[in-house]
Amino acid sequence: MREALKALQAWTKAGQPAALATVVRTWGSAPRRPGAKMAISQAGEMAGSVSGGCVEAAVVEEALRTLQSGGRTLLHFEVQDEAAWEVGLTCGGKLDVFVEPVESGDAVFQALGEAIDRAEPEVRVVVVRGPEHMLGQSALIRPDGKVLGALDPSLAEGLRVHLKDRAAPGLAETWVHIHRGGEVEVFLDPVLPPATLVIVGAVHIAMALARLAKVLGFRVVVIDPRRRFATSERFPEADALLTKWPDEGLRVAGLNPSTAVAVLSHDPKLDDPALLAALRSPAGYVGALGSRRTHARRRSRLLETGLTEVELERLHAPIGLDLGGDSPEEIALSILAEVVRTTRARSAR
Repeated sequence: MREALKALQAWTKAGQPAALATVVRTWGSAPRRPGAKMAISQAGEMAGSVSGGCVEAAVVEEALRTLQSGGRTLLHFEVQDEAAWEVGLTCGGKLDVFVEPVESGDAVFQALGEAIDRAEPEVRVVVVRGPEHMLGQSALIRPDGKVLGALDPSLAEGLRVHLKDRAAPGLAETWVHIHRGGEVEVFLDPVLPPATLVIVGAVHIAMALARLAKVLGFRVVVIDPRRRFATSERFPEADALLTKWPDEGLRVAGLNPSTAVAVLSHDPKLDDPALLAALRSPAGYVGALGSRRTHARRRSRLLETGLTEVELERLHAPIGLDLGGDSPEEIALSILAEVVRTTRARSAR
């Protein structure tokens, strides 16, 4: 989202027409999930991706035609395994890609950029299949239900109800709405805060974890009240260093479903208040360093403070996948592997 939108903003600001291609539906082993995007300029420049290979070439060709005609197009790609490699679907699969022009001053895309800058959750919706006069209608729907953009009134009301009741609010999806006896397909594209890794305890493993997390695109926040530990020299990659007590630092950092919390200090005075705060928050992942014996003692302490068994079930401890490594870098890899597996599995469900 961010790479494609940044390119769109730059091109349209310079007066250059551009188009946006978005994966709106997949089947089988398509290489990108719904919501994957590619921006295309009138000069054929690209930012982002909608597949792993030559599907991009076909999408670019259609985007350039779209810029000439001003229309919108829903492309369908279906590739069998034996032909998959030739068009970039490395294991076969199917995908639908919606291509639309983006004009300079588009209010929805301007508001979308502002929402991303503010790290505020919103949902962009766009009609990808339906009557000609509705195709391409687009809007932002904010958490309070307000709609910014031009949507058919009945469609807007139906979306408000659906967004309020749907089970997977952070998952891109295609929603079908019955309008005047016919079907209208709307793509719902959540705009989520950036993935953030909050590290509690500025220990040696945390240094390796911060470096690797930045490579994977995480925003990194390090919390430790010990000023000698939480320094910019030790954590040059950190986006924020909070020399605060963990529970206060977590409040300042702000936890949401896009946040992973790794508690690494191995000191109950720091770990326990951090876990009490994190496990009662909407954080998407919470893990803590320590052996199984250490974790058993930790469980007892946390239960005594009032944490419930249900809340404790969210805790990944000992933290990380068992990859067999023991160096700080290998442990950092195991932690991030578990974070990715946990968050991806939640999205898939």
